Amino acid sequence: MKFADLGLSDELLESISDAGYDEPTPIQAQAIPPVLMMKDIIGIAQTGTGKTASFVLPMIDILAHGRSRARMPRSLILEPTRELAAQVAENFEKYGKNHNLSMALLIGGVSMGDQIKDLEKGVDVLIATPGRLMDLFERGRILMSGCELLVIDEADRMLDMGFIPDIETICSKLPATRQTMLFSATMPPPIKKLSDQFLSNPKYIEVARPATANVSIKQSLINVAPKAKRKLIVDILDNEGVDTAIIFCNRKTEVRDLCQSLRKDGFDAGQIHGDMDQSSRLAELDRFKSGEINILCASDVAARGLDIKGVSHVVNYDIPWHPDDYIHRIGRTGRAGASGVAITFVTRSDAEHVDSIEKLTGVKIPVRKESKAKPANKAEKKPPEKSDPAKAAHDDRPKKPSKAAKHVEKKPAAKPAAKETEADDGWNGPMPSFLGAKLNR
Repeated sequence: MKFADLGLSDELLESISDAGYDEPTPIQAQAIPPVLMMKDIIGIAQTGTGKTASFVLPMIDILAHGRSRARMPRSLILEPTRELAAQVAENFEKYGKNHNLSMALLIGGVSMGDQIKDLEKGVDVLIATPGRLMDLFERGRILMSGCELLVIDEADRMLDMGFIPDIETICSKLPATRQTMLFSATMPPPIKKLSDQFLSNPKYIEVARPATANVSIKQSLINVAPKAKRKLIVDILDNEGVDTAIIFCNRKTEVRDLCQSLRKDGFDAGQIHGDMDQSSRLAELDRFKSGEINILCASDVAARGLDIKGVSHVVNYDIPWHPDDYIHRIGRTGRAGASGVAITFVTRSDAEHVDSIEKLTGVKIPVRKESKAKPANKAEKKPPEKSDPAKAAHDDRPKKPSKAAKHVEKKPAAKPAAKETEADDGWNGPMPSFLGAKLNR
């Protein structure tokens, strides 16, 4: 199937072609025709399936006819985070270049004055996070009575972030006769209740089983002690063909510390987390997209929906607290049909989280049998290798460095990290005298 088969306008097809696309993804092929027919839809799709274009494209054609009025947006798209809202705005600019549609972006962390000016001019498309939208609504700066089309994106993330009461309030302010689209990676009971309350006879579209991981992503677990994580991540970045990587941490402080540590080790690393202001977060994302940096240390603000092409690896430096977040994190790689690698560091206390993830996905994630973090005692049991001049000469030949590594000096591989792993998990007291005597022989 081609985009030309979906009923989109010639102007829109030209924009799609200019963007380098010809064939729709499954969610786009199934969602675009009913949206153009003005039907309500529920779209269940895992991250990285092209979900954003499945509502942006038909909305452009629908809104091509009509006129905007001051403070009365014709359509509303709700996003859980600023980054997702900004990304949807980029999609409208890219695909709507042949249409004369006005757009406003209402997000926190930036000037409210400029947003109010945009609303006063009248907008066809309003993209907003619930908090900033509610703030402007309560100030009387925006009227919802002219909104003909509503999109609730990443609904399960909205639930996690506590936005459902705000969404219910927003929906109650919109006209009863409107078109509504709800998209979510999963369908927990509160989201089902929300759809039953605010959607009218929706068409249900599911392109993948809820909470499944992309099959093109090679997943693995690595057992590691907490204090050995820093050495292990350097070893992975140095030796596993990493082109670009997003490294997820659970805490903002860990994101900052890890980023600083990687920079000291010579990597072009950046960071994104919730304590950064919006302009700084967008600047870091732009640096990562442009290739100025190729390692991005991130909290879960970067886990959902961000479409960054060519991310070769995702590393869960910390295993996520919620199993759904695992799906969204690893979905930053393996996008648009490409393959990807997802590596998760697992400590002794993470067994329950691993079980929850595997139960949710229905997939047993393989543990690396031969990882860089082998226990130190296994290495010590190996007899010393005899000197081999031929092998030594072979080993002295220069090796091509990984694209992710920018070190002046090559880092040691991984056995030091393994020894630390063993020490962290085992005896931490003084060495027994009989063992010391053996080692000194």
